[in-house]
Amino acid sequence: MIPAIAPAELKARLGDGGEIALLDVREEGGFSTRHLLLASCVPLSRLELLIDDLVPRRGTPIVLCDAGEGLAGQAAERLAGFGYGDIAVLAGGLDGWAAAGLPLFSGVNVPSKAFGEVVETACHTPHISASELHRRMAAGEKLVVLDSRPIEEFRAMSIPGATDMPGAELAYRVHDVVPSPDTLVVVNCAGRTRSIIGAQSLINAGIANKVVALKDGTMGWSLAGLTLDHGKDRSAPPPSPAGLDKARAAAARVAARFDVRKIDATTLALWRQEALRRTTYLFDVRTLEEYLAGHLDGAVHAPGGQLVQATDKYAATRNARIVLADDTEVRAVMTASWLLQMGWRDVHVLAGGIAGLPLVAGAHRPRVLGLEAAPAEGIKPAALQAMLVRNEAVVVDVELSARHMRGHVPGAWFAVRARLKRALSRLPPALPLVLTSADGRLARLAAADLPGGDRRILALEGGTEAWAAAGLPLEPGLARLADDVDDVWRSPYADAEPAKREAAMRAYLSWEVDLVEQVARDGSLNFHVG
Repeated sequence: MIPAIAPAELKARLGDGGEIALLDVREEGGFSTRHLLLASCVPLSRLELLIDDLVPRRGTPIVLCDAGEGLAGQAAERLAGFGYGDIAVLAGGLDGWAAAGLPLFSGVNVPSKAFGEVVETACHTPHISASELHRRMAAGEKLVVLDSRPIEEFRAMSIPGATDMPGAELAYRVHDVVPSPDTLVVVNCAGRTRSIIGAQSLINAGIANKVVALKDGTMGWSLAGLTLDHGKDRSAPPPSPAGLDKARAAAARVAARFDVRKIDATTLALWRQEALRRTTYLFDVRTLEEYLAGHLDGAVHAPGGQLVQATDKYAATRNARIVLADDTEVRAVMTASWLLQMGWRDVHVLAGGIAGLPLVAGAHRPRVLGLEAAPAEGIKPAALQAMLVRNEAVVVDVELSARHMRGHVPGAWFAVRARLKRALSRLPPALPLVLTSADGRLARLAAADLPGGDRRILALEGGTEAWAAAGLPLEPGLARLADDVDDVWRSPYADAEPAKREAAMRAYLSWEVDLVEQVARDGSLNFHVG
């Protein structure tokens, strides 16, 4: 029987310095409405896909929580079956935590978001309003706007004339992009956190220019009635030899100031051999293109800016060791400096980077636990297409709704895997059921969840990606819903109606600012901003 842990005991364990993973197994939409501050969202629907990366050590103490739906108990049984041996469930779930007088939080990536606000307060990070920036741009003043988000977000919307330079890339690439020391450098993101951290990164790096954060980012620009660009693809090039020399000197200053520690490849190998008794995360903080070209075996891609912005999505085990790798140490050092200030005490940079070490190419493919024990009758894309033409099958997509909306098998229904049995009642009866997901692996797991019976259950081999690769069409939208769309956090940009979108953006920005007082009252975070 899985033991329960009382809220007061969990609160104490979260602060005792030992390894522990607090996992909320609800869908992200529900998680974003209220959750424990230090919880990582690991939905039961995707548990097998996420857990090996987020909690790689099977002996890690794990505490599971939900809102009383029984999901935590189901997750505990699955994890026990995968070899995790130290599992507990929060007694009373979220209501029990609140009844004990302990605070709950809304939103996502709350520790990182709160950290950004604390940095602005502690460092007095300068900022510029959207209207003032627009005035200066119109006047032709010497300035550059650097967008600290990943290129995908930049393409969706950007400040006119901006250059994409995500997070840890700023101190690495800035020196060739800024034409003179008297050029104003403006750093922006969508809201506040990455603007603040990005601007303060350049200030900490000691660049000669005046650096400011764009207050409230692209949201602030939009709320000021200014027009955003869409579909732009302007990104900063890799540094020149002279630019790299300046970047290395800047990183050396930051490493000395924040006591960034370095280890060699031999030490890393020894630490990775200790996987049964100590968790070591190995993150490659370079761009995706660089990572795909070659990285250390077992390293997870975690671009430096995103790792600081959403640490809970990469490292669910608190007090674990973190090793950061790149090719020049610059981006790893800049990232490490922030993680250390966030309270991650055991953070290290791989000295010398990956140069001269054996590398592997391609994308990281997370290990999906339990997949080998989830046999499912498969069907190839062409065969499924033939069945659909004859109206002989019903397709259900158990992928995230955001991805389903971008493109799915024509006629497919959307459902959340954890509630798939309930969703069946909303589907056309009797016909064979074909499950799909992005690469087909989640669909196989979902097929194994369903009870046997007269209805034939199949999984699309290779998933929707294989369907598209076969040259078959995709259908966008959310036309057929067999379930509630609560599996992803709702962005402030999500509302199509301008008035609602504006209200959502204002509420989001206020939420970020208010986090400083909220996390201070909770007392669980151990920030050391210097």
